[in-house]
Amino acid sequence: GDWTHPLWLREIRNVLKEENEGIFTLSDGEEKTHFMLSVEVSSIYSQGGKVRRIHCLIFSPSFETCEKINNELLRRGANLTSDGRPIVGIPTKNLLELVLSVDKEAFIIPCHVWTPWFSLYGSMSGFDSIDECFGEYSKEIFAIETGLSSDPSMNWRIKELDDRSIVSFSDAHSPMKMGREATAFDLVKLSYKEIKNALKRSGKSKISYTIEFYPEEGKYHYDGHRNCKVVQSPKETKENGNICPVCKRPLTVGVMYRVEELSGREEKFEDKPNAGGLVWAVDPSRNHPPFVKLVPLNEIIAEAIKSPVTSPKVKRIFEDLVSEFDSEMEILLKKDINELKVKAGEEIASAIQKVRKGDIYIQPGYDGEYGIVKISSDASEGTMEDKEPKSLSSSQNQLGLDF
Repeated sequence: GDWTHPLWLREIRNVLKEENEGIFTLSDGEEKTHFMLSVEVSSIYSQGGKVRRIHCLIFSPSFETCEKINNELLRRGANLTSDGRPIVGIPTKNLLELVLSVDKEAFIIPCHVWTPWFSLYGSMSGFDSIDECFGEYSKEIFAIETGLSSDPSMNWRIKELDDRSIVSFSDAHSPMKMGREATAFDLVKLSYKEIKNALKRSGKSKISYTIEFYPEEGKYHYDGHRNCKVVQSPKETKENGNICPVCKRPLTVGVMYRVEELSGREEKFEDKPNAGGLVWAVDPSRNHPPFVKLVPLNEIIAEAIKSPVTSPKVKRIFEDLVSEFDSEMEILLKKDINELKVKAGEEIASAIQKVRKGDIYIQPGYDGEYGIVKISSDASEGTMEDKEPKSLSSSQNQLGLDF
C-alpha cells in the first residue's frame, strides 16, 4: 500500500474500509479482495565499516499506527514524498525499535533476503546473520521473505531460520505477475492478529504452503557480469575465483553462492506429487510447510502457442481462462488436466502439466538478468528429471497436502 507516502496514504484511506480487525476491503464495490496495511522501506547506512542496504516490510494494524510511524520517520529526517518505497538513513535495528515503540502489534519482515544489493543476507551490502543486523531486537524478527532468487528449501539450510517462518509475497512491479509468489494461510479467523500469530507460529492459525517462482529464473541466482556475458555456478566461482575474466572486476555474487557460504548443511527436500501430478517440495523434518514452484500462466500460454508473452492473443486466452476458472492459481494448482484440455486446448494443458511435474528446462539468471524457463519439448536437452505422478489416497484434499 505504500502508506509512508502521503498521497498514497490518502488514497488508501479513501478507498478502503475495515472489515475485520486490521483487514480491509474496497469501500465502493462487491470485490472481496482483502488488504493489510504494509509498506517496503529501504534502509541505507554504515555499520562495521561497510555500507548496508536492507529492504524491510512494515505491517501495521491501523491507519493511526501508520500515521504515527510516518511522524517518527519524519522526525528522523526521512523524505517520505520522494518514493513509494522511501530510502531512510536509519539502521534496521533502530527502524524496528521505532516501529515497536509506536505499536507493539506492528511488525517487520526483512524482504527478498538474499538479493545481493538490498537485503539482509545480500553479498554486497548485507549481514551474515539476523543477530548481526537487528542486535537485541532479533527475537522480534519471526519471519523472512525468500525473494525471487531463492526458495524455501534453500533457506531451510540456515540454522537461525529453523524457528522462523519463511514466506513469499509479490510486489506490484509487474501487475500481470501478481501472485507468482504467495503465502497461503489456514486461519482461525481472517484478522491481522491471526495472520501475525501464523507468522509467529503461535496458536492454531498457521501457514499452509507457499507458491514460489523458480529461483533459477530470478535475476541474481548465479554469479556473473551481465555486460560481459559471464555467468558462473557457485562451484565454478569457488574454482575460478570471483574476478570477471573479461573486465577483471569482481563478479556480482549471486544468491546460490551466498546460501552455500552461510549454510551449515546440505539442501534437503522431498518431492511429493499429488493425484493430479502437482509436485510439492516437502521439508523432511516437517519443520516448515511445503511449497510448490510455478511458472506464470501467461508465460505458459505464450510458449505453448508460440506467441510473444505481451501479444493480444496471449492476453485474450489468459483472460478467457481466468474468467472460466475463477483465478490463475485455480488453473495452475487445482484444475483437472482433462478439463483444461477441453477449455484451453491440448498444447496449453500439456504445458501446464509439465510445469506441475517440474519437467522444464531452466537457464539460471545472474547479475540483474532474468533466467530463462522453457517448457516445450524442443528445449528438452538439460530438462529436469521427468517425475511421473504417483497414486495418492483419494481422501486427500484438492491440493493433495496430506503428507
